[in-house]
Amino acid sequence: MRSFSPSSLLHLSIPLAALMLAVWAQWPRGPSVLDAADEWLRDRFVVAQAVDTPEPRILVVDIDETSLAAHPWPWSRERLAELVETLIGDGARAVALDILQGEPGDPAGDLRLAVLAGQGPLVLAQLFDYEQRPQALRFGRPAGGIPSAAAGGAVPAYGFIANHAGLALAPHVGNIGVRPDPDGVLRRVPMYTWFEQRRFPTLSRALLDCCGTPAAAPAPGPQDGYQRVPFSRSLDAYTVAKAGEILDGRVDPAMVAGRLVLIGSSSLSIGDRVATPLGRSSPGLLVHASMLTTLLDRQAGLAPAPWPGRLMAVLFASAVAALAGYTFARLSAAVNVLMLALASLTWALLAYGLSAHDPDFSVSGPLLSIAFLLAVGVPFHWQLAQSGSRRLLDTMRRYVAGEVVDELLRSGLKDPLAPRQLQVTTLIADMQGYTSQVEALPVEEAARLTTDFLDCLTRPVLENKGTLDKYTGDGLVAFWGAPIPNEQHADLALDAAARILREVAILSAARVRAGGQPLRVRIGIESGLAMVGDYGTAFRSIYTAVGDSVNTASRLEQAARDFPHDVIIGQGTVGYATRHRFLSLGRHALRGKEVPIELYTLEELA
Repeated sequence: MRSFSPSSLLHLSIPLAALMLAVWAQWPRGPSVLDAADEWLRDRFVVAQAVDTPEPRILVVDIDETSLAAHPWPWSRERLAELVETLIGDGARAVALDILQGEPGDPAGDLRLAVLAGQGPLVLAQLFDYEQRPQALRFGRPAGGIPSAAAGGAVPAYGFIANHAGLALAPHVGNIGVRPDPDGVLRRVPMYTWFEQRRFPTLSRALLDCCGTPAAAPAPGPQDGYQRVPFSRSLDAYTVAKAGEILDGRVDPAMVAGRLVLIGSSSLSIGDRVATPLGRSSPGLLVHASMLTTLLDRQAGLAPAPWPGRLMAVLFASAVAALAGYTFARLSAAVNVLMLALASLTWALLAYGLSAHDPDFSVSGPLLSIAFLLAVGVPFHWQLAQSGSRRLLDTMRRYVAGEVVDELLRSGLKDPLAPRQLQVTTLIADMQGYTSQVEALPVEEAARLTTDFLDCLTRPVLENKGTLDKYTGDGLVAFWGAPIPNEQHADLALDAAARILREVAILSAARVRAGGQPLRVRIGIESGLAMVGDYGTAFRSIYTAVGDSVNTASRLEQAARDFPHDVIIGQGTVGYATRHRFLSLGRHALRGKEVPIELYTLEELA
């Protein structure tokens, strides 16, 4: 069976973990930090999507500051009844009174309101409390609702503030109790409330029921509980009439005819203000008006079609995780970061459109998955790439001068070890009489001699920006001009040869003083075109130079045994060198060469 390294397992597990985060985000759960991110994003969407297109089906009657100036608060029940009767007389389909009347008022006014609520299209308000308190709220007498042995999806309540007993027979009463989110913003309303074996509708639902529009009634089930208020229209979209002007007869009846009417107050002195996604201090009437618009849209078939938001979010996160699993190991960290940024932007645009079709999916779930890939996946693969680069650089520094490696990094070559045809100078050095030197020595001394001799050859090569090709037992092969082309390749190789001679002379003198035999190095140098790169098979590869100039350098090193000179130089190197002077040794035939060639040595070494 194929084995996986820990890094391979992590490579697979990171995208999988990101996907699992996206799935977890869509799974029903208790309150979490992710919910706060969801709501923040949805609030931004709500603000961007809210339109001010006029809403012709609803009229908001506002008991505003000017109305209170003309008719000071508190208003008598007679005045409230007069306001309602005027609206009904002007053709309102139904009227909802978003004002609690916990205490009895003037008898005549209470009687008029009771008659309007019992026989006319008037919906009263009552407030249910959803908090479990040491002392439950119990004020007034709840009205309306239908018997229900079980909640059936409705939100349980634990207390109430209702109207006085004189209004307890009203058939249509809407709940105005709400429970804001932990951040204090009101985003949902309980469509139905379950209290003392009865189900009570919210104010907007009760207003539609009062109109006798059962087609708009939802089937019992999940819609009974908390529902998100879309806030699809801004407050400017609603026709607002001042209550004082209606009482004074200064409002055109055409503005009222055929509309559903919500009566409430935006006055700060009355205090019906709540925080909503559209503002930190929105009139409470806006919440009921927005929910009423939603119910009317559903009734008319204008509501956005439901889409599977959770499924689409998981599918998007799956696609991003799969893409990341492919690109992380193949592209740079910067490109992967850009890819994840584009994925985040793409999801934000998709979620913006999807949010109107699914009020419950987690809009920040895919972003959480992307953030995980950004925080864990990108650094992990960057670290893997850095480790691989460090291993490659450490390996290259064994064969290439550090300055060349640094320049190689600065060059930005995509594949610096790929085979290329370059002008190079090859230096081949060997110890003369190596076998006779070591055959009489103990193994430890023979190994030490070999190491010391190779050190004398290697150090000058690397210090003069050369590339070490390979060791040949008691010698080496090196070249200049690759992997980074260098116009001074011939001069650098000659500098290294002169330095090698000095290093070997010092080592030889030390051996003679110790009673050993003197050492001699033979060096062949030639320049010309060569194919330089990483050659080999799946089992082993090597960075080397291949070409006629390399073969010639080998023949020159072998020819050095026939000359009193330690360095034999080909005519190609003489043509490229600019800083050295040469002594001609005449034309000589080399092994494997049909035509004799001119040989040289360094004049300063002659």
